[in-house]
Amino acid sequence: MTEFETATLYIVATPIGNLSDMSQRAIDTLKDVSIIAAEDTRHSGHLLKHFSISTPSISLHEHNEQQRSEVLLQRLKQGESVALISDAGTPLISDPGYRLVSLVREHGIAVVPIPGSCALIAALSASGLASDRFTFEGFLPSKQGARLQTLQLLLAESRTMIFYDAPRRLQATLHDMVDVFGETRQACIARELTKLHETITTKPLGELLAWVSDDTNQLKGECVLLVEGVKQQKDTSETEINRVLALLLKELPVKKAAAITASLLNVSKNTAYDMALKLQQK
Repeated sequence: MTEFETATLYIVATPIGNLSDMSQRAIDTLKDVSIIAAEDTRHSGHLLKHFSISTPSISLHEHNEQQRSEVLLQRLKQGESVALISDAGTPLISDPGYRLVSLVREHGIAVVPIPGSCALIAALSASGLASDRFTFEGFLPSKQGARLQTLQLLLAESRTMIFYDAPRRLQATLHDMVDVFGETRQACIARELTKLHETITTKPLGELLAWVSDDTNQLKGECVLLVEGVKQQKDTSETEINRVLALLLKELPVKKAAAITASLLNVSKNTAYDMALKLQQK
């Protein structure tokens, strides 16, 4: 008995474009499990054929996930192994699979990820935007009113925001983002990742909108849209300036402490110096 013959649900990432990104572990898993649950069996059939994977497959998409999850659970209970794949990338990321994974875990059956391609992570890594903290927002609403409302709720978000967008809506989405976030907010369009016409462009939102409007080729293919978070305003109140100065004056002369404070809080050196002198006189 191999490791794939025991009751386990494998969450298998597949390429988002370039088939060379398929890992050997993913191939071995798909060949050795009992059945593959695919978002679209016709679409995934091309991938499976390319890698000579003959494992039977069954569809699992947003319209049948609840019913198919029960079917797959019964097979797992009988000791079979199941692999879940989506049309591209990592399953469950704006794709079906959440109900299945939750159900399987509720019954104490192992769920094992086979990591690989993920469009949002690939785009973030090459965007040039801050990657230490980010939020994935998936697809924005298709109707403008709801889309604007959603963007308004993100106006104070300080983390890099990542969205998936349909090519036909990209221009409208950028227009709404300019209205809400302003023309100067940095953003990135990552289109057709890992494919022949891959494009990763980072510019202020206003420039991205103009670029897309002038080049209709940018309205084709899969798209990830990233927007930098709002920059946190520094506290330049007198209380905060005095607090920073008091800390620095314990170790540094007045001039040096004032210069560092001015740089940290974006206040004038003269202001910081005068306040430092007053603190020393107390």
